Amino acid sequence: MKKEKIKKKLPVGIENFEKIRTENFYYVDKTAMIRDLLQKWGEVNLFTRPRRFGKSLNMSMLKSFFEIGCNRTLFEGLEISREEELCCQYMGKFPVISISLKGIEANDYKNARSLMVKVINKEMRRLQYLLESEHLTSEDKKVVSALLDKDMDDGTLFCSLYELSELLHKHYEKKVIILIDEYDVPLAKAEKGGYYQQMLILLRNLFDQALKTNEYLYFAVMTGCLRIAKESIFTGLNNLKIFSAMTVRFDEYFGFTDGEIRKMLAYYDLENQYEVIKNWYDGYRFGNVDVYCPWDVINYCDEFIDDPMIEPKDYWSNTSSNDVVRRFVRNIGSSLAKREAEALIAGEIIEKEIHEELTYSNLYDSIENIWSVLLMTGYLTQRQKPSGKRVQLAIPNMEIRNIFIEQIMAMFREETEGDGETLNKFCNALRDANAEEVERLFSAYLDKTISIRDTFVRKSLKENFYHGILLGILGFKHDWCVKSNKESGNGYSDILIKIEDEGIGMIIEVKYAEDENYTPVCEGALKQIVSENYLAELRKEGYRNILKYGIACYKKRCKVMVEKD
Repeated sequence: MKKEKIKKKLPVGIENFEKIRTENFYYVDKTAMIRDLLQKWGEVNLFTRPRRFGKSLNMSMLKSFFEIGCNRTLFEGLEISREEELCCQYMGKFPVISISLKGIEANDYKNARSLMVKVINKEMRRLQYLLESEHLTSEDKKVVSALLDKDMDDGTLFCSLYELSELLHKHYEKKVIILIDEYDVPLAKAEKGGYYQQMLILLRNLFDQALKTNEYLYFAVMTGCLRIAKESIFTGLNNLKIFSAMTVRFDEYFGFTDGEIRKMLAYYDLENQYEVIKNWYDGYRFGNVDVYCPWDVINYCDEFIDDPMIEPKDYWSNTSSNDVVRRFVRNIGSSLAKREAEALIAGEIIEKEIHEELTYSNLYDSIENIWSVLLMTGYLTQRQKPSGKRVQLAIPNMEIRNIFIEQIMAMFREETEGDGETLNKFCNALRDANAEEVERLFSAYLDKTISIRDTFVRKSLKENFYHGILLGILGFKHDWCVKSNKESGNGYSDILIKIEDEGIGMIIEVKYAEDENYTPVCEGALKQIVSENYLAELRKEGYRNILKYGIACYKKRCKVMVEKD
């Protein structure tokens, strides 16, 4: 019997191209990007994409291809290997400077600068064979030593990439390729830490020297999340080409296309998970191509192989604080912005004017700027081709939709906790079986928050929103025992409440009322409580005063019915 071939490992969190290719990891082939970079020439190329869409892996791939002494076997069988003439001319023919700024995260400028120095030190150590070069003078080697010094002065730091490219050019007599990954991370951290202007000066000098007037440069590639206003950091850099998420050129090289997903699922015998993955992790549009988030797909498939019962979940959101969405939710002031947010969450499309060139210091100055930030950071995506600055926006998928809902619910809980008077009125009405007052106050709560009116999800998930709102209110009643989806009787009640010192128990069943069909939905909820024997636990524990609530919700309105057991 033929032994089954061992499947390749899924590269969860691995951004090193050589490791993926040499240690039996699955690789989605993006090497055609090399051909396009060379044929569609740009001296300095900036790619902006949301986090976790393969930017760092692509940068590692470029380094592996171009650097002198490269391992040619890494590219065997990949698309770029078909370009024989191009490979002969360019593969392994250039000195490469490769740095990542994603680790420049500090609370003050002093420590951030120190981390930047360490980045330069690290790259210089990788290239410290230059100390033995016969092509470098003793003065040149002093520069090498200065770039290895953890106490380098500003002049050395500002000129470090330029001077390193000069040293490599002298050693190899070839022009240099510079790769800078996550160029804008230091600015994002500096804005939060209060040292934005200092970091701006550092990066402006570093990039100006390396990219603007560098006669030793062959070409450069940079990646980042946001397209920072040119006048703030790339002053006078006329050789810069910017490829954002809305640019058609290079649109298929970041994220997984539908064809790549189908091929990967077939390889792992997971074709039956295609629809789940599409609903949860697809929906992004870069240029003219629809793509999935690689981070999500790889993580879900990796877990599903071991646990076929696992539900899809938020992988992407766990890699960030989701601060952009939090700020958006808390800055919705106008009724128009509120309605637009509700439309997005309902799976609809809105149209907004997008400004791609912002600075970190004014990202959140207005709700108009925040729309742009949400698009560039991947919380929204475009639909169809932009018309000038007007862009059709949508929430990409279920995962991102959940992030919005979580932040909406978090804000609702904060507001509820701050209004103790209304909270007590609602809970007292609930305890006293005052259905009319419960209905009035619950509707008022719904009116205050961003409603989740769903064309986007099935009915059961629509009910989850109203369930969550109710739990958000009841969660502050600390002397009540409130349980959600508690197993009892023959199934699961939505909410079970015990007021032990008063001997009162409550069962609440929340339903979604299609087309405002409130009364039969409430009646059906009450019947379900009885037919599924949700009262069993309360009766077993001796509760004699038991209230059964059927609540039907639609958009921002509700109907409440109550029966005493």
